[in-house]
Amino acid sequence: MNTKAALRFIVLLGIVSLFSDLTYEGGAAINGQYLALLGASAATVSIAAGLGEFIGYALRSVSGYFADKSGKYWLFTFIGYGFNLFAVPAMALAGSWQVAVLLILLERTGRAIRKPTVDAMLSYTTNSVGKGWTYGLHTALDETGATIGPLVAALVLYLHGSYQSAYAWLLVSAVLALGTLSLARITFPVPSRLEVGRTATETGFSRAYWLYSIAGAFFAMGVMSYELGAFYLATTGRVGIVWIPVLLAFATGLGVFSNLALGKLYDRMALPTLIGAVLIAALFTPLLFASGFSSLILAMIAWGVAYAVEDTLLQAVIAGVLPEGKRNLAFGLFFTLYGFGWLIGSTAMGFLYLYSIPLLITFAVAMPIMSLPFFLAARAVDRRA
Repeated sequence: MNTKAALRFIVLLGIVSLFSDLTYEGGAAINGQYLALLGASAATVSIAAGLGEFIGYALRSVSGYFADKSGKYWLFTFIGYGFNLFAVPAMALAGSWQVAVLLILLERTGRAIRKPTVDAMLSYTTNSVGKGWTYGLHTALDETGATIGPLVAALVLYLHGSYQSAYAWLLVSAVLALGTLSLARITFPVPSRLEVGRTATETGFSRAYWLYSIAGAFFAMGVMSYELGAFYLATTGRVGIVWIPVLLAFATGLGVFSNLALGKLYDRMALPTLIGAVLIAALFTPLLFASGFSSLILAMIAWGVAYAVEDTLLQAVIAGVLPEGKRNLAFGLFFTLYGFGWLIGSTAMGFLYLYSIPLLITFAVAMPIMSLPFFLAARAVDRRA
């Protein structure tokens, strides 16, 4: 019975994520081009994306701490989703790149507020369902929305609509996300009742936890933002502007299967799955800048795997080293360090884009590879992963 209830809870929160990802990934698919249209430079686009991701990760430790202290998981979740969702359609009203950047940062702030509580509530199901499968199934639904969102934006542009119209249409999915979240709150008011055994077994933050955190930060440094990639594709004319959101949809669509497959594989052989996925993800940037349409398609496949690493594998890793009574803070702090790595990487790549593409590619490949020794060291002291 607990397994069936746990699966229902995962699926219900997954549907919330489906509609929310449809909203903000639909916006993300056109943010880079829209900022360029409003007069932003390549460095501005990359730094704004990196800063947004940093805020989206850095504030997770703060929201996680207060969620643990107050026990009001659902309150933090609703507040976070409110900011996260409605900042996207508000982009239709932005009259300058400065206002657009502020809305992007607000959207990421909302995600920071609600993400630790969602991850922590899902962690109660990991003993009955499996760590990899819990986050893999949830993220697969999440990525389904992330696939549909860019296609919605692309369809509006294809029908000769404006960027503003594309953002405005995303209000529909934002409302659907909050409606489904309300249903989840009514159906599962106390998610901890889904717990089987003890899902948080550490007495504090273990050595393995910190090694995994350092590894995650290095991996994040090498993940180039799609906004910078979209800026490159749009300004060089390598593909038409309508096809840029379609490429993102293709990548996230493949990510649905990547998350399911990697989630299952992680529960069977954790370390080989993690290492293989990190190496594939490192290929995104060199493939993106390589010539030929086939390399662009391969780049999108690597991009989908990169996000499966973040949204499934890294969450499964941390779910195995959660400290008792601090599970929200544990997820929040891990992704704060992840976001710090993302900010450093995005800032570096923004300037390297202007200075030297070969150096940008070298940096983007080297950082994920540097994460591997830390993953190996963490695994050596954590035999439960």
